[in-house]
Amino acid sequence: MTKVLINAHVYTGKDSIEKGYIRFDKEIISVGEMEVFEAQPDEEVMDLNGKKVIPGFIDVHSHGGYGIDNMDGTSEEINEMIKKMLSEGVTSYFPTTMTQSDENIERSLRNLSKAAEENPVIQGIHIEGPFISVEHKGAQPEKYIVVANKDKIEKWNNLSGGRIRLVTYAPETGDVSEFEEYCKENNIIMSVGHSDAKYNDLKESAATHVTHLFNAQRGLHHREIGVTGFGLLEKAVMVEMIVDGFHIVPEMVKLAYKAKGADGIELITDSMRAKGFPEGKSELGGQKVIVKDKQARLGDGTLAGSVLTYIDAFKNVIEYTGCSIEEAVKMSSVNQAKEFGLEKKGLLLPNYDADMLILEDDLTLLETILGGKIHNVR
Repeated sequence: MTKVLINAHVYTGKDSIEKGYIRFDKEIISVGEMEVFEAQPDEEVMDLNGKKVIPGFIDVHSHGGYGIDNMDGTSEEINEMIKKMLSEGVTSYFPTTMTQSDENIERSLRNLSKAAEENPVIQGIHIEGPFISVEHKGAQPEKYIVVANKDKIEKWNNLSGGRIRLVTYAPETGDVSEFEEYCKENNIIMSVGHSDAKYNDLKESAATHVTHLFNAQRGLHHREIGVTGFGLLEKAVMVEMIVDGFHIVPEMVKLAYKAKGADGIELITDSMRAKGFPEGKSELGGQKVIVKDKQARLGDGTLAGSVLTYIDAFKNVIEYTGCSIEEAVKMSSVNQAKEFGLEKKGLLLPNYDADMLILEDDLTLLETILGGKIHNVR
């Protein structure tokens, strides 16, 4: 049955309709002002009384949550985890791998490919490691780190069913020219991350994206602006940010927003399996992790992903920067859909998928709508 949300404050990703409606089934049929709304026979009408409606969130960097890790979860477990992510507003997801043995990465890719065959929420796969630098390995196990090479990424892309859309690499670690050429030819966005590259190295590379800006990379220096400076300075480069208040302090989030603007930032969670679970012991890539005070850390204190929910990232970026809801929608949906060519995602317009969120005035998430199906998350 066709459904209609009426008397909603609609943020389409293009503009804002303060008193509007959205008619939809699996896709959005029409959007407009209430003054032109006419009810149709045999449709379900829901009066939102001024509540906000925004596009569903797109998380392109997350290792897991709710007790499941993309590296060792079965396809059934991964899809069950993704269902639970509806409670935080995620309607499109790039399951992310990490630095591990070839055998473990390949097992993960088989499971992710099988999960994706059944689950349209999976819109791509993100390979984070092993093509990184030892100097900025972060929580990635050093013994599996290798120079980016074409043969591995080609094999892995084939194993995934051609679903790899984003790969993190350190271009300064060796000859990566064939790797970069393969990625270009196969529609894989290259992201510099866990890298000690200098600005001039990156200007000559094929990187157009920065993995978790500020974290695990050569930072800003007044004589060498490094990976962070590259991300902030280059307009055509998109940057990810983990806006949990720990990976990046609020003042630095605001500084990045001032320098980069909402058009250049994508919010991510970089979440790991402990998200949604009580604090205590957990695990990431075979390494013991302790979760305390909303922070996930290795034994040596290194941050090991996050337990951040996407709705909290959305709220935090507004709080830390003073940006508008329209700008936060860009950083949580519009930019990802545009960068990765997700043609039916990211906007609330006719013929787009009916992936949207209903929020209270205080941005509390009430309901997640996925492909037209309403999920109450309270």
